[in-house]
Amino acid sequence: MDLKKTNVNLTVVGLMLGLLLAALDQTIVSTAMPTILGIFGGLDKFVWVYSAYLITSVAGMPIFGKLSDMYGRKNFFLLGLVMFMIGSALCGTSQSMTQLIIYRAIQGIGGGAIMPIVFTIIFDIFPPEKRGKMQGLFGAVFGLSSVLGPLAGAFFTDYVNWRWCFYINLPLGVISFILIYIAYHQSKADASVKRKIDWLGTILMTGAVVSLMFGLELGGKEYGWSSWQIYSLFIGFVVLLIVFLWWQTKASDPVVNLGLFKNRLFTSSMGIAFFYGAIMISSASYIPLFIQGVFNGSATSAGLVLTPMMLGVVASSIIGGRFINKTSYRNIMLCSIAIMIVSMILLGTISIETKRWVITMYMILMGLGMGTSFPIIASSALHNVEFKMRGSANSMNTFFRTIGSAIGITVFGTLQTHHLKNSLTSLVPPEFAKTIGDGRGLLQEKVIKLIPPDVYHKMLSALADSIAYVYQWSIIVGVLALVFILMMGGAKLEIPAQTKQKA
Repeated sequence: MDLKKTNVNLTVVGLMLGLLLAALDQTIVSTAMPTILGIFGGLDKFVWVYSAYLITSVAGMPIFGKLSDMYGRKNFFLLGLVMFMIGSALCGTSQSMTQLIIYRAIQGIGGGAIMPIVFTIIFDIFPPEKRGKMQGLFGAVFGLSSVLGPLAGAFFTDYVNWRWCFYINLPLGVISFILIYIAYHQSKADASVKRKIDWLGTILMTGAVVSLMFGLELGGKEYGWSSWQIYSLFIGFVVLLIVFLWWQTKASDPVVNLGLFKNRLFTSSMGIAFFYGAIMISSASYIPLFIQGVFNGSATSAGLVLTPMMLGVVASSIIGGRFINKTSYRNIMLCSIAIMIVSMILLGTISIETKRWVITMYMILMGLGMGTSFPIIASSALHNVEFKMRGSANSMNTFFRTIGSAIGITVFGTLQTHHLKNSLTSLVPPEFAKTIGDGRGLLQEKVIKLIPPDVYHKMLSALADSIAYVYQWSIIVGVLALVFILMMGGAKLEIPAQTKQKA
């Protein structure tokens, strides 16, 4: 990296905008969907508005990470940004649910390039003593975006137009593109490494990821978990994964360098990213449902309830980045998981009687525990990794966190729905309980009008208990994360002696 030519400040702003957009669009449509469904219909397809973005972005992350190592970070960041803006523009012009789903998939391809490359560039352009602070700052942006999405979607839907959930990406994306194009420069040595692309590995990995994601998204919704369609998808995932792993040991320049996993710190970082992704999605999904259902709140108020957690994420991400030079990754993450487990224990006690301010305190605690992971895992995953493999290593971090979220929301969703259905069995007829689903049916006014007040109160109590049940199970996920944290050893961010003297 030729730092004499690179304008670091402008590059940072450009990268922040890119990360903000890519992370925001994972969740921004959630509060706009009722309006979109009212215009287009297609209730049976609505889940694919989320899934199309998630599937293509997850499948693309390791591939773009590898390509950025081979042909330069700048090229593929800009390419991803262009793909993302094209997808955003098309989404805003959608005239049907099918069109919106296809255009979201295009958006996801761009997002899959942007997110991992952003963190890799930060690691490239900053010296060791500044990396922790910058990873903390960008981790805060990522965490902020993830929980700000529903609130932004509600604002545009209520006060502007749902299409601006997508159009807003265009001016911000153009600014990001211009800043990176003029301010960020790679040396010829960094950008001109030519290697052979592992096409077979790329196809096998994409097939495995797509099979897994389709199985998770369709299972229990379009098809039963025991149906041949879902079994086929999961069997396909296992077979393709095994063949992919075998091929990666034979390929001259593999998509995923399995040698990275010989590093205990890297492997433990991937495990932590996976389980933290699962925990974060439970908070972002079920507390808003609690507010809308149990407290009868609006979509906007449900989005606002994530604000305390968001502030906690931002604060602890920045603090974690500042301590990264002072103690080991493991010590910081032990503090993080301790706070997380306490918050999950407390959230596991919520009920219909719990006050709003109490939930707010629990959410702040969750955010304080979660935010620390963003800078720490981003740095520990790249610890002692060669420059030519940083893109791949960073993309795997984002990949494992996102896969963790996808599997987490499926597992937690199944647990919550099953618990709620069991609770409702004695309250309402089976055919009526079916319309309630995971509890979101209780948010529909036409459903509420059919329920006697005393029964409705009992049903809300059952909904609250089912959400608490999710957090009780999430404690196990936190303990599994703790196991990987203990595996990290005593490594910490190392600053060369010469750099320390200059500082």
